[in-house]
Amino acid sequence: MIVEPKIRGFICTTAHPDGCAKHVTDQIALVRSRGPIEGGPKKVLVVGSSTGYGLSSRIAAAFGCGAATMGVFFEKPGDEKRTGTAGWYNSAAFEKEAQAAGLYARSFNGDAFSDEMKQTVIDAIKADLGQVDGVIYSLASPRRTHPKTGEVFKSCLKPIGRSYTNKNLNTSNHVVDEVTIEPASEDDIAQTVAVMGGEDWEMWIDALKEAGVLAEGVTTVAYSYIGPEVTWPIYKDGTIGTAKIDLERAQRALDDKLSELGGKAWVSVNKALVTQASSAIPVVPLYISLLYKVMKAKGTHEDTIEQMDRLFRDRLYGKADPQPDDEGRIRVDDWEMEADVQQAVDEAWRQVDSANLKQLADVEGYESSFLRLFGFGLENVDYSAETDPAIGVPSLS
Repeated sequence: MIVEPKIRGFICTTAHPDGCAKHVTDQIALVRSRGPIEGGPKKVLVVGSSTGYGLSSRIAAAFGCGAATMGVFFEKPGDEKRTGTAGWYNSAAFEKEAQAAGLYARSFNGDAFSDEMKQTVIDAIKADLGQVDGVIYSLASPRRTHPKTGEVFKSCLKPIGRSYTNKNLNTSNHVVDEVTIEPASEDDIAQTVAVMGGEDWEMWIDALKEAGVLAEGVTTVAYSYIGPEVTWPIYKDGTIGTAKIDLERAQRALDDKLSELGGKAWVSVNKALVTQASSAIPVVPLYISLLYKVMKAKGTHEDTIEQMDRLFRDRLYGKADPQPDDEGRIRVDDWEMEADVQQAVDEAWRQVDSANLKQLADVEGYESSFLRLFGFGLENVDYSAETDPAIGVPSLS
């Protein structure tokens, strides 16, 4: 079929197999262009490996460190009538490129929150790898079924304590308007923490450790975001921020548990980028559009692959320096949060409206990044040609 983007709200309901493959190979090429990552892990599990930071982490581990990788995700394959999800095509392309490079790659499609998936992965590690020396936790899900109680939790994006009103970019018509979000209830907060907090990360590491499949010196990393004050009511001080506090609680607990293996748990605070998750957060698309304009002009803009390559190359492995902040977090949002960058974004934020939006914000860059998530708008891809939406992920065939 000929595949075109069909956008509904903050998601694209189609994905282009060839475009997703090109997006993956472009990321691989960037990592390779920077040379091998010295001292990197050799057997890596990525939980949430099919899109965004998780996909880029798997690419950095495989093509920067030469690691065997296992990836866990929950994606939908395509068929002759409809396309699969972008994450499915990303994973198919990753495995194809890994095989061509002589790298072990195996994927698992299903509910990463479940005990069954954890056991399936543990059995595979025992059979194929013996142990893993790196575990990346990069799940972003709107809901979670608790594996012990069966209770279904749903996360939400709300402020805490009072309603929040601020500028917002309507990405469908390029209008800068206002959005008001009502405050979260106590149940909203608890449910968001249950989905997006640190409990499942802990459960993964506990299960892997108990099964004896964590190697000496293992490193595990989960991802977070803090951002500028303008986004704090909806992010850092909102329901998501409360979940991220719980993620940091889990990091400290896991750090203690891994100490007997000489291991380490980290939370990495990453840069604001267009991802399937961030696109859904009110206020954030406008902030990202302004930020892109400033950072591209300064020459410090990074996408997910540059961020993950820098995290692996400069902060986590070899002679790297993690440079933790006062709370013990790795900050690869450091270039975003530089004073001159934030001052420029803040000035633009105060001025921006629908009339001057394209002068002050990188709206085209935002939209291009969004479409690339689904395999559209990449160079050297013939979007007028027929493509097969039913391609498979080799290890899942």
